[in-house]
Amino acid sequence: MDVQSLAFRTDLAILALAGSEIEDQGTRIVVRSPTNPSYYWGNFYLLERPPAADEVDALIAEYDADFPDSTHRAFGVDGTGDQRDALAPLAAAGPALDIGTVMTATSVHPPPRPNTEAVFRPFETDDDWAQRIELAMAVDTEYEPEMHRVFVTRKAEHDRRVCESGSGSWWGAFVDGRLGSEMGIVDAWGGLARYQNVETHPDLRGRGLAGTLVHRVAQHAFDERGAHTLVMVADPDYLAVRVYRSVGFDDTEVQSQLQQKERG
Repeated sequence: MDVQSLAFRTDLAILALAGSEIEDQGTRIVVRSPTNPSYYWGNFYLLERPPAADEVDALIAEYDADFPDSTHRAFGVDGTGDQRDALAPLAAAGPALDIGTVMTATSVHPPPRPNTEAVFRPFETDDDWAQRIELAMAVDTEYEPEMHRVFVTRKAEHDRRVCESGSGSWWGAFVDGRLGSEMGIVDAWGGLARYQNVETHPDLRGRGLAGTLVHRVAQHAFDERGAHTLVMVADPDYLAVRVYRSVGFDDTEVQSQLQQKERG
C-alpha cells in the first residue's frame, strides 16, 4: 500500500523504529504494538480508502478478529484532504471521527514572544523522563488515572527507546528545574522529521514555552539531524495551532482518524 498522507507515513516510520509490527495487506496496513496494547495509535488499521456503507460491518468484524484482546477500535484512513462525508458510514457504527491538521515547515523563525527564562534542552536523565510522565498525567485528566499512568509510562519507554537508538531526541522547557513543556522530534525517512507529544503543563501555559521550544527543536532538526521538512499534526480547533503557525508552520494536509474507546 502506497501511503500518501505525510502524517501516516511519519507515524509508521516512528512505530517501526520503536519495534511495532507493521503488516501491509494491500488495501490496509495492520499495526500492532505488543508492548503497549492499550495504545490506540500503536494498534490500528490504516485503510487505503473510506469503507462503503456495505463494507463497515465486515471491516469491524475483521478488526475485532485481528485484535481479539483489545477493548478499543482504531482506524486511520489514508488521504490528504477532508474525508468526513465519506467516513460517515464508519463513524455511524461507533468510532468517533477525529480530524487533524497536518502542518509542515522547511524553515522556521522565532515566535513573536519568545521565552527567555526557561532552560531549553534535550532530555538527559531518568528524572527528565519521570517528569515527562507526570506532565502527561497533568495534561490528560479525562482518563482513568491508574490505567492512564500505565499507558503514559509505556509510551515514555517507547519514545526513550527511539531516542536511545539515535533516531530521535526529546526536549523539554524547564522552569526552575521543573518540566513545563516537552516534545520529541524523530527522523521519519527521506529527510522528514516528525514532532511528537507537544505538551505544556496547565499551570505554565501562556508563557511562550511551547512556541520557543518548537523553534529550538526545529533548529536542532535542520542543523543536527539533516531534516529538510518538519511534520506535525495539530487539533484544528485548539489554540496551539496558532503557536505553530507563528514560528513558520503551514497547514498542508488533513489527517483522518477514528477511534472507539470501548467496543459495543
